[in-house]
Order: sequence, then C-alpha cells, then structure tokens
Amino acid sequence: MPGDGGDPHNGRDDQDGQDGQDTDLLAVHQSIAELYAAQGRWQRAYEHLRSALDLARCHRPVPPDPPDHCLLEVERLRREHARAREESLTDVLTATYNRRYLDHRLAELRAEPGGAALAMVDLDLFKDVNDSFGHRIGDQVLRQVVALVQQGLPAGACCARYGGEEFVLVLPGARTGAAVALAERARARIAEHGWGQLSAGLAVTVSIGVAQPRECGPARVTDPHEQLVEADTLLYAAKRAGRNLVAYRECGEIHIVRTVRSGNLTQFHGRDQFVSLDRG
Repeated sequence: MPGDGGDPHNGRDDQDGQDGQDTDLLAVHQSIAELYAAQGRWQRAYEHLRSALDLARCHRPVPPDPPDHCLLEVERLRREHARAREESLTDVLTATYNRRYLDHRLAELRAEPGGAALAMVDLDLFKDVNDSFGHRIGDQVLRQVVALVQQGLPAGACCARYGGEEFVLVLPGARTGAAVALAERARARIAEHGWGQLSAGLAVTVSIGVAQPRECGPARVTDPHEQLVEADTLLYAAKRAGRNLVAYRECGEIHIVRTVRSGNLTQFHGRDQFVSLDRG
C-alpha cells in the first residue's frame, strides 16, 4: 500500500538480481563440468553438475559474483583442454599434424569452394635407411624431411603425417601448376640436402603424387578422401617411374616431372605408361 512507504518494485529488483547471480554461478559450474568431461574426468564433472542442479532447483543465495577460485579453475581447465586438443592433433615424433587432424581437415574441404590440391609424399626405400643406419637416424630423417617440406608451404597450407614415412600436404586453392611446382621444389630440397652430415653415406629422396579435385571428365574426383586415393595412385606412379619424382594427372593422362641440369621443369607425358629416363 502507498501508506507503507515501500517501493513495490524493490522486491522484484532484488529477486532479479539474485536470479542473475544464480545464473552466473550456474554457468561457471556447467563450464567446469564440460571441461572435466572433455578430459574424461567424469567424477569431477558429476560433482559440478550436481552443484549446478542444486542451484537450478533451490535458487539458494550466492555471492554477488562467481567465486574467484571457480573462475581460476575454469581458466586453468580451458588452457589444459586447449593444450590436450593440440597434442591430440600433433604427431609426437615429427611435431607436424597427425592423421586425426588430416581427417578433420579433409572433412572441412567439402564445404570450401575450390577445394585444395593434395600431395602425397613418401620417403623412397625408407626401410633401407632404418636397416642400414638404425631407427634413431631414421627418426631424425623423418623430422628433417618434415622441416624441409614445410619450408615452402604457403599460408593456409599444412603438412600432416599420414602414417609411417608418408606425409600429406594440403594446399588450399592451389592450381595444378602451382601445386606441382611446390612439390617439385620440396622434392629437390630433400634430394639435395646434406644428409651425409647426419650419417656418412646417407642419402634420402622422396616421391610425390599431386592430385586436384576434378568436377568433370572420366576420372571425376570431388570427395577429398577420393582425391587422397588419387594422390596415392600418382605417388606410386612416380615410384614405378624410377623414384625421386613428382607425378600428377592432367586431361586424363599421368605426367612425370623431370628435372634437367638447367633447372627447368619438363614433363614426360603418357597414358599410365612409364619409361625409365636417366636424371640429368
């Protein structure tokens, strides 16, 4: 009543403020629970979910702001979660991306206009390296190959370890000529690297298959995973042609890039037929 001297809105304002505080703390508990669950720490996640449930049911009084220790815990867990996610997408030996990241990236390519060129890179006769020089040297070779390949990657491109001594380069928006030139430069850098400094007598080369998405023609390839199969097919075309080579397909024909002493790039054209040509 007016004679009571009270403001009829005060009670509602106080309740609105209390509800807002409950909502803040509820969100904190939910965030902590989600982060614990992402780490598989189900007991801790359950404890915070119970706290959130109690708040939702009872609207019990809470401090004006979420407690500092809760906010710090949320931030710490977010950092841990981000670090764990990064580690889960990184190859332990070479520190490049791993197969899990590659699968995720290939799925993204389906929605990207123009797609990306994919290059499959495989070390030639890598078993001989391990057998002759030992696995410790073999591991160092893999790390150095990744470093040499990544030197020439443009912004937005990435390298991922596909398995064993195979790596995949994802080159968004790269046309055939640019992708093949990049692959050939990577091949040359690896072949010309001073491997003897790592171990006397050591030599390392790679073969590379470069595949583009194709919207038409008899060998239509639009799915990134099918494109990866095509890159693998072209990789082994390079192997059969003599190793230490780059192969790609254009107008239905497989082309093998040849490097001559002048440094110019020439191509051998054939319909899935290969001849052995001496490298100049």
